[in-house]
Amino acid sequence: MEILAQIDLLSILVGALPGILVGSVIVYIILKVITGTRNKALQDDLEIRIETAKKQAETIIKEARLDATEEVMKKREAFAAEVNGRENKLRQQEMALSKQQNSLDRQQDKVQQQERQLGNKERELDRQTKTYDNRNKELANVMVQQKNQLLKITSLDAEQAKEMLLTRLEDECEREMNQVIQRKVSQTEEAVEEKAKEIINLAIQRYAAEQSCEVSVSMVDIPSDDMKGRVIGREGRNIRAFEKATGVDVIVDDTPGIIVVSGFNPIRREVARLSMERLIQDGRIHPSRIEEIVNQAKKDVHSRVMQLGKEAAEEVDVRGLSNKVLGMLGALHYRSSYGQNVLRHSVEVAFLSQVMADELGLDGSIARRAGLLHDIGKAMDREIEGGHPAIGANFLRRFKESDIVLNAAEGHHGDVVANNHYTPLVAAADAVSASRPGARRETLERYVKRLEKLEAIAAGFEGVENSYAIQAGREIRVVVDADKIDDAVALKTARDIAKKVEDEMTYPGEIKVTLLREVRCVEYAR
Repeated sequence: MEILAQIDLLSILVGALPGILVGSVIVYIILKVITGTRNKALQDDLEIRIETAKKQAETIIKEARLDATEEVMKKREAFAAEVNGRENKLRQQEMALSKQQNSLDRQQDKVQQQERQLGNKERELDRQTKTYDNRNKELANVMVQQKNQLLKITSLDAEQAKEMLLTRLEDECEREMNQVIQRKVSQTEEAVEEKAKEIINLAIQRYAAEQSCEVSVSMVDIPSDDMKGRVIGREGRNIRAFEKATGVDVIVDDTPGIIVVSGFNPIRREVARLSMERLIQDGRIHPSRIEEIVNQAKKDVHSRVMQLGKEAAEEVDVRGLSNKVLGMLGALHYRSSYGQNVLRHSVEVAFLSQVMADELGLDGSIARRAGLLHDIGKAMDREIEGGHPAIGANFLRRFKESDIVLNAAEGHHGDVVANNHYTPLVAAADAVSASRPGARRETLERYVKRLEKLEAIAAGFEGVENSYAIQAGREIRVVVDADKIDDAVALKTARDIAKKVEDEMTYPGEIKVTLLREVRCVEYAR
């Protein structure tokens, strides 16, 4: 059984062997076909890639050539531009060198011409020197001959002739010296008069101050007329409390939009104006609030006055003033005279006094101090009886001011005799400041009354026919009857008119009185 089994296995193996061989061949053939197909595909793909790489390489080569061409063109253009720039620069340098060469040539020609002119002048000078020497020799010979001839004629020796000549020369020199002295004296008098006018004109031209209108009332704007009732208060208690606290009059009338504060004391009026404005802004108007606001306004005005005084003193460089003096000086800001602010007037007088003092060789600092303080009495003349010069001098005397300043304050209107050179300067500066055009002004009514009074004073004298106020009241011309007033009386009449104007009128500056006496002789030829 085992042998049969082995024979069957061997038969099976022998029968399967051809099939295995045939399958192996078939598998080989299939694998070979598949491998050939893959190799061909790979070869085709490789050829395609090679072709693509060649095309890309050609494209890169073309682009590189184009870039290289553009770069070469740019470098060529840059090189050409650089070459052109250098050529232009060389041409400019060449032109500049050419201009310099031409300038040097012209300068050389000019120098040569100047050398030729200098040589001609030197030759001319040598010729003139020789001529001068020859003339001197001839003159010396002539003088010797004349001297010998003079000695022969006069029978005088040399000493006698010398003494006679010196005596004659001395007489001629003395006569000429007297003429020169007389001429110089006349010139000096003219120069002194011209210098005085120049000093005044210079002082006027170098300084000018503003002016403000003289008022005795201040107006306060209100938002509506309903506020007037609140200012007056129940049965007038608010307005009475306000007037009592400030010392001014409050006028509430039908004028829309304003309340008038009236008073002759400028400081009180300013306190009242400021207090009224603050009360209107605050809206709480009753007696206790009024008193509080008025006290605060007084402090503010006092501080403002001190500040104004210090600023004025610093402006004119006057130092060492007491606080009370500075306060009074600042109070002049609220004081005016014929529309001119007194503080600005005092500053102007200080500068004018200094200018004139410097021109005359005096101490300008003393003149400034005297000019600044000359009108300080006007800050107190509403409370103290008397004129402001005496009031100011007495006030300054309490603070140890110098005699020059005291005399200037008291004597700038001629109330006392000037005892120094500075008082007349302050008086002149005061008159210049007050009388220059535009410094002061009046209301029309006061102006007309002043002119009428001026003409009436002149017309009151015997022999006066007409009188005319001209130049805004700065001059009055008086026409007299020639039969009643002769030449001798005319001068006295003019003086009497001027004296009466001084005694009876108040005016800024000075008034010129011109008296005209005319004699007409008429005859007829028949």
